Amino acid sequence: MCSGLFRLSIVLVLSASLSLLAWSQTAPKNGGDFSTDTQPATKVPAGVILVKGAWSSASDSVTPTPEGGNITDNVFRDPYFGMIYSLPKDWTEKYKGPPPSDTGRYVLAQISPADTFKGQARGSILITAEDTFFTPLPASTAQQVINYEKDNLQADYKVELPPTQAKIAGRAFTFFAYWSPVAELHWYVLATESRCHIVELVLSSRDTKLLESLMLDLNKMELPAEANRTGAMGGDQVPVCIQDYAHGNVITRVDPVFTERRFNAVPVRIIIDKEGKVKHIHFLSAFPDQTKAITDAFKQWKFKPHLQDGKPVEVETGIMFGRASRPITRGGNAAVE
Repeated sequence: MCSGLFRLSIVLVLSASLSLLAWSQTAPKNGGDFSTDTQPATKVPAGVILVKGAWSSASDSVTPTPEGGNITDNVFRDPYFGMIYSLPKDWTEKYKGPPPSDTGRYVLAQISPADTFKGQARGSILITAEDTFFTPLPASTAQQVINYEKDNLQADYKVELPPTQAKIAGRAFTFFAYWSPVAELHWYVLATESRCHIVELVLSSRDTKLLESLMLDLNKMELPAEANRTGAMGGDQVPVCIQDYAHGNVITRVDPVFTERRFNAVPVRIIIDKEGKVKHIHFLSAFPDQTKAITDAFKQWKFKPHLQDGKPVEVETGIMFGRASRPITRGGNAAVE
C-alpha cells in the first residue's frame, strides 16, 4: 500500500511539473502575479499614482473650484473661497490632499512643520471644507457641525473647551477644543460658513502653547465677508448659493444618456448665469463617460433667472445624479431607508 501511494505521489508531482513547464512557456509576458516579464511595457512616471475611477473635474479652467487652492511662496490661496493664509515660519505642505469625496468633503491643505522648524513640539494644520449641498451630516451651519463633532467624539477623547463663538480675522467662527489623555494630543477646531460650505481649520499638537500661537497667527488670514453664507449677492465674482434651486426653477430639462450602467453617486455643482443658462459645471466625483453625458445634457437646460431687488443674478446650486449617500443620524449611524 505504501509503495502504491509513493508511486502515485511521484506521478502527481511529475504531472504538476510538466503542467507548470507548459504553462510557463505561454505565460503572460507582462502583468499579473505570474508574469515572466518583470519590466512593465508602460512605465508609470516617477511620483505619480494612477487610479482608474471617478474623479473631480470642471467644465472650464477659469472658474475657481473649492479644491483649487495652492501654496506658493509660503502662502495658501484658495480663489474660490477668497482665502489667503500666510503659513507660520518654517511650516510647509508636504503632501496634497485627496480629491473631493462624493459627499462633498474637501481637504484644502495639510500643513506641518518643515525640516527647518526649530520648535520643541510639532503639530499640524488641516484646512477642510464640507459642501452643504451634499453632506450626509445632520448639520448645515458651522455651529451645527461643531456641535455634531463634539457630541460624537469617541469615549477616549475629552472636551477641553465647549463650543463657543470666536472672531478670527474679523470673521465669525465657532470654536471648540478636545484632547486625548492617552496620546496627550490636543485639537483646536474652528469652523465658519463660506459659499454654502463649512470651512474648518483643525490645529493639533501636544503643546497647547504652540496651538495658542497658531490661533493668534490665524488672524492674518483673509476670508472676505461677501463670501459668507448669506453675503453673496450673485455678482460676476461670487454667485448667490441656493440649495435645491433646480427644484421648481427648471424651464427646460434634458436627462443625461449614460452609455454604461454604474451605481456611484455623481454630485455636481453648477453656476447658472443671469439668463438662466448653465455657465459652469463642477463634478465632485464622476467617471469620464458620466461627465460627458451630464455636460451634454446641461447644455440644453434652461432655468428661471433668479432676481434680487428686481435684477437677475447668478446662482450656484447642487444637483445629485445617481444614488446619494444616506444621511447620518445624530447617533453617528446612517439613516435607515
